[in-house]
Amino acid sequence: MAARTSAVAFCRGAELFSRIRGSSHIRTGPARCLSSASAGTWRSQLSRLPHQDLYELSMRDPDRFWGSAAADRLRWVKLFERVRDCELSSGTIRWFLGGKLNVSVNCLDVHVETHPDRTALIWERDEPGTEVKVTYRELLEITCRLANTLRSYGIYKGDRVAIYMPVSPLAVAAMLACARIGAVHTVVFAGFSSEALAGRIQDAQCKAVITCNEGVRGGRPVQLKSTVDAAVRSCPSVRCVFVSQRTETSTVMGELDVPLEEVMACQSPVCAAEPMDSEDLLFLLYTSGSTGKPKGVVHTQAGYLLYAALTHQLVFDYQDGDVFGCVADVGWITGHSYVVYGPLCNGATTVLFESTPVYPNPGRYWETVQRLRITQFYGAPTAFRLLLKYDESWVKRYDRSSLRTLGSVGEPINHEAWHWFHSVVGDGRCPLVDTWWQTETGGICIAPRPADADAPILPAMAMRPFFGIQPVLMGEKGECLSGTSVSGALCISQPWPGMARSIYGDHQRFIDAYFKPYPGHYFTGDGAFRTEEGYYQITGRMDDVINVSGHRLGTAEIEDALDEHPDVPETAVVGIPHDIKGEVPFAFVVLKEEVADASHAILQQLKGLVATKIAKYAVPDDFLVVKRLPKTRSGKIMRRILRKIAMEMTGDLGDVSTLDDPSVVKEIVETQQQNKKQRKPEGREN
Repeated sequence: MAARTSAVAFCRGAELFSRIRGSSHIRTGPARCLSSASAGTWRSQLSRLPHQDLYELSMRDPDRFWGSAAADRLRWVKLFERVRDCELSSGTIRWFLGGKLNVSVNCLDVHVETHPDRTALIWERDEPGTEVKVTYRELLEITCRLANTLRSYGIYKGDRVAIYMPVSPLAVAAMLACARIGAVHTVVFAGFSSEALAGRIQDAQCKAVITCNEGVRGGRPVQLKSTVDAAVRSCPSVRCVFVSQRTETSTVMGELDVPLEEVMACQSPVCAAEPMDSEDLLFLLYTSGSTGKPKGVVHTQAGYLLYAALTHQLVFDYQDGDVFGCVADVGWITGHSYVVYGPLCNGATTVLFESTPVYPNPGRYWETVQRLRITQFYGAPTAFRLLLKYDESWVKRYDRSSLRTLGSVGEPINHEAWHWFHSVVGDGRCPLVDTWWQTETGGICIAPRPADADAPILPAMAMRPFFGIQPVLMGEKGECLSGTSVSGALCISQPWPGMARSIYGDHQRFIDAYFKPYPGHYFTGDGAFRTEEGYYQITGRMDDVINVSGHRLGTAEIEDALDEHPDVPETAVVGIPHDIKGEVPFAFVVLKEEVADASHAILQQLKGLVATKIAKYAVPDDFLVVKRLPKTRSGKIMRRILRKIAMEMTGDLGDVSTLDDPSVVKEIVETQQQNKKQRKPEGREN
């Protein structure tokens, strides 16, 4: 249990954060214990304290470290009385007890007081060259009108609201409006099927849904309202559906439907913010549910906001005046933490990217960087691998000189994609932060930065734990693995403010999933390797580890070897059962278009690559050359679908509505069937 620490002690302890306090905005109110003279930019003050010293302080005295940060960086209605009360074995995680604040106020009002006309959002709409800029003053007004609308329809503190919208300023305002009145939002990715949406609404018992008539992506309309209509038929908890108009397409309105812009126009642009306890629910975010019932991951107020803001500023070297470009959808945790809450808490200008990397052409990302003068670009390896298929001229024709930091998120990045992103996109001059974190962690936990100015960055490696994060590698018998050059299950041995608090309505499932496998530790479900230098490399999900004749293999390791071939922009490897070996790897391979006719020779080269890089037993027994891989709009490859295809279980592929293009599944199945007819029976290699 954490020791009780008084607010006065935080004010004294805040001397630490006078060296590393937030940038241009000085908090006022009960929590402001530092004099104006002690204020300074985070960047300049942090340089006075070596990174390793600060990290060790965060581990040795987390109460002082996090208490000082929270008192200094957040505006409180009532300052907290105790930093933490955490016991990982029982899944008890509470931070900043006794404190009251409002997340919306911290993301909007504090900035409107000092720089109301600063651009908060740049909406990069699907239609190129039609961006929309929204100032902090305007975003606060939109948020207040929407918050008052919710209240006028009976939505109050503690009620759950589902948001099923494309990336847009109104989606951000919907999140912040819920936070302002104390309602709990659950953003559902606007690509889920009606059945998947209904399941989430039912689990959260949502009282309202906020949606659009339709979305637009890649030049194509995406039906949203009709999906919501189908979902709410089986959701008796829903009392009203607020419908915004993204396009000119007319919408059939039913008894529950409310025209959102029309009713917002009648509301006041001022809305009193609800004081929220630090541990009140802020949002639920459901994991994909590829197996079993989707999990409603619970995040609360103060700890999540603080962690998102700190990681955003320090990992990406955010400075006032930057244009932060995270291209994630707001329906995922990356969109929550690094499109909305982290950047807005820091008073940043954040980009909302509605389109795709290849619409209207493969230069879309880099044309956007040039036009908006983006300084940090944060995207997914799967998108980079997709763009690898195209000529470098699609990158180099655009001015990318504004870029200062590059970031990768979503899965381990392979070496070829890393070098392309660093050398071609960043011209070899931008630090590339390969970030590891999860929906459950709330924010980045391992990344190459922050670090000392001259600290190295190694390709395709997350490397260093963030402040307060203590990674531990565990062996197969549950033992803690010491030393370097070791691999094991990645756990974290100390709580941090941004971590999830529970699974909504099922705390026992939360304990069983994350704390029971290795008592006293948070189990990430990922495997990792600790290098001789003590850096961490993520090797992939533990459930993506296969056992071939007694040899444990990470599928990500095989993919990395395959991806080194210059004609292979992307691969996905899954494990399938084998009568003799137990399991064997099955590789799905995407080839560059110009070498499609040489696939047989390339596959032989790939076998040699894996045998050389890993071992002969790691060589996939089967290869299937495909044009595309099935991915969600967030960029994750749906390996559960590929595994069923590889096992020829195509009659039960489950929900494919989360895919960016569900037709890719049919395409792969047909390719497999054709390949099976053409291939002569041949013996498997040992």
